[in-house]
Amino acid sequence: MVRKAVIPAAGLGTRFLPATKATPKEMLPVVDRPAIQYVVEEAAAAGFADILLITGRNKRALEDHFDRAYELEHALEQRHDDVRMAEVLRSAGLAHIHYVRQGEPRGLGHAVLQAADHVGDEPFAVLLGDDLIDERDPLLTRMIEVRRQHGGSVIALMRVPRESLPLYGVAAVEPAGAEDVMRVRDLVEKPPLEAAPSDYAVIGRYVLDPAVFRVLEVTPPGRSGEIQLTDALRVLAAMPPEEGGGVHGVVFTGRRYDTGDKLGWLQATVRLAVRRDDLGADLRAWLQEFVAGDFPDGAA
Repeated sequence: MVRKAVIPAAGLGTRFLPATKATPKEMLPVVDRPAIQYVVEEAAAAGFADILLITGRNKRALEDHFDRAYELEHALEQRHDDVRMAEVLRSAGLAHIHYVRQGEPRGLGHAVLQAADHVGDEPFAVLLGDDLIDERDPLLTRMIEVRRQHGGSVIALMRVPRESLPLYGVAAVEPAGAEDVMRVRDLVEKPPLEAAPSDYAVIGRYVLDPAVFRVLEVTPPGRSGEIQLTDALRVLAAMPPEEGGGVHGVVFTGRRYDTGDKLGWLQATVRLAVRRDDLGADLRAWLQEFVAGDFPDGAA
């Protein structure tokens, strides 16, 4: 059984400075919920009641957000504001959320390694906060199913334009029976375009065998001085199944919102807002007017 989920959230958020000077990147709102809440909601919807957040300095706001806020709740109760009260209570009741600090930012692999004591000797999921997966596309559920069928570890893959491949980890793959499942033979982290082994990029969802901890403990830092999860997955892909080895990929063709940079964050906000019953109609009408309008001298 895959019962625990890990969400690394210790990054500095430098792409969003100065907004993230005093506010964690994960707390930046996407419409009216912080980005991290979408990720926790996805994990909870997939059946994970035990979630570990890997945090760092100045991340106390994450703990406060998923905690009760009695003064706020009392004020909303006095106003009989049942709608906002439900939203406030919802964030505090999604799952049993635990926290551990990554003392220094030494890469995604190092962040995942901080979960070893909490996870123990059982498979677990890792969700990266920059990738928001639409609730209508249950990617994690499918990945858990593939783990049950094949064992080992499972990563999420998505075909991307070739010019974008140097921004991702890229998998060398071969068919594994099902149309949406590939066997991963090797992985390359942010390869030069000419060295990319395929157009299957790794996106931020993983279901990992606990053997990954043994591998990460001896994985040396890469070129950037960070311990890369991709390097550990390469080792797992070559290990025999009886030792926890083997890596499969689920090819995701659903809706993914990349909030890792400012343009992606803006696009995610618009795409999610236009689906909302309370905002969608008015926002779509305004967007049509805005796109069709003529704004001389930058007046828009």
